Amino acid sequence: MADKLSAVKGMNDIAPPASAHWEWLEDTLRTLMRRYGYRNLRTPIVEPTALFVRGLGEVTDIVEKEMYSFEDRLNGEQLTLRPENTAGVVRAALEHSLLYDGGKRLYYMGPMFRHERPQRGRYRQFHQFGAEALGFAGPDVDAELIVLACDLWAELGLTGIELEINSLGQPPERLAHRQALIAYLEAHADQLDEEAKRRLHSNPLRILDTKNPAMQDLVNAAPRLMDHLGAESLDHFNRLRGLLDAHGIAYRINPRLVRGMDYYNLSVFEFVTTQLGSQGTVCAGGRYDGLFEQIGGKAAPAVGWAMGMERILELLKEQGRLPEQPAPDVYAVVPDAARVPQVMPVLRALRLQGVNVQMHAGGADGMGSMKSQFKKADASGARFALIFGEQEMQQGTVALKPLRGPRTDAPAEAAQSLLPLDAVADWAGRLRGD
Repeated sequence: MADKLSAVKGMNDIAPPASAHWEWLEDTLRTLMRRYGYRNLRTPIVEPTALFVRGLGEVTDIVEKEMYSFEDRLNGEQLTLRPENTAGVVRAALEHSLLYDGGKRLYYMGPMFRHERPQRGRYRQFHQFGAEALGFAGPDVDAELIVLACDLWAELGLTGIELEINSLGQPPERLAHRQALIAYLEAHADQLDEEAKRRLHSNPLRILDTKNPAMQDLVNAAPRLMDHLGAESLDHFNRLRGLLDAHGIAYRINPRLVRGMDYYNLSVFEFVTTQLGSQGTVCAGGRYDGLFEQIGGKAAPAVGWAMGMERILELLKEQGRLPEQPAPDVYAVVPDAARVPQVMPVLRALRLQGVNVQMHAGGADGMGSMKSQFKKADASGARFALIFGEQEMQQGTVALKPLRGPRTDAPAEAAQSLLPLDAVADWAGRLRGD
C-alpha cells in the first residue's frame, strides 16, 4: 500500500460545513463592494519574483524570509507564489492600461503564500480580500476605504475592532526621519537585539514595529516621523482625520504604526482587536503613491487595504456571529427505487423554480427504509419532506410534510398535504418560503 499523503503544513483544506461560512463571507464582501462601486480584478497566483523584490523592498521580512520562490525549469524564469496582491494589482493596471480613462476602484480575493510558522488565523497558504483605489490622490478616497471597512464590521455584526492611523509622509520626509532614527539607535546600540542591529542601516523604520518587550521603552522614545512631516503631508493627514470625524468614526493616532512593505506613503491604518491573541490586526492598508514607478510604470496615486479572511472568520466565531449552516428547502423521500426515473424530473422542475432540493440517494440494495430516510431528511435541516409514495404518484400527486415549525410570518402548515405533480410552478413558491 502506498504511503498516505497529507496536505502541506500550513496549507489547509476547507471542507463543509466550514466552507459554507467562507461562501457567506465572500457573498457579503461582494455585495458591499458593489454598493461602493468597486469591481473585481483577478490576478495570477504566480508572478515574476522581481515584482515583489521591487515592490515590497529587498530587506523586508516577506522578501528575505517568507516568499515561495523557484526557477521555472522549462525557461529559467524566476517566479514566486504571490505573498500579497497589491503589487500584482498595480502590475495588472500597468499591463492593461486600466487607468487610461481615469481612476479605478478594484477588489480581489484569493490565496496568498508565505513561509512562516502556522498559528491561529495565520497559515502558509492564507486568503486575503483587498480593496484598491487607483488614480485618486485626495484623502477622501483614503477615508472612503476606511469607512467601507467600518461598514463591513457593522454588516458582519463584529464589535471590539479599533482603528489606528498614522502618516508616513513622503520619501524626503522619511529620509530625514531615517537619518535621525539611525543616529538615535546608534547611540543606544547596546539595547538593540540582533534583528534590530541587522536592520539598523537597511530598514530602520521596521525596528519601530518590534515585538521585543525589552526594546519598547527605547522605541517609544525614538524620534517620531510625524515631527518630520511637511505642510502638505500634514494637510493630507488632517483632512483625513476631518473626514473620519465627520463620519463619527473613532480612531487612535499611533505614531509607531508602520507597514511591512516599502511602498507605503502618507496615510497608513490598521484595524485591530484584542480577541485573537497576538494576531490582533484584522485589516490594514494605506496609500502607496510610489508603487507604480517602482515596478516600471508612470507615477499614479493609489490607496488600499487587505484583510485576512481566516482572521475575520476566527473573530466571527469568537463573537458567535457565524450564520447557521445552509439547509435545503426540501428533502425528497423516495420509498421505491423504481420510482426514481419519475421523481428526478419533478425535482429538476422544482430546482428550475429556485427551490433547493436534496434527493435521498440509495445504495446498491435499494433506497432504504422510510424511517432511515426521514431520519436523514430531518438531519439535512430541510423545512419540508416531499414523499413520493406509490399510491400518491399513481394519483398524480406527491405528499408534502413539514419537518420544522412554521415561520412566524407564515400561516400554520397542515400536518401533511397532497400537491399535483403537473403543476409544480403553482406550489414551488410555498417550498421556497415566498
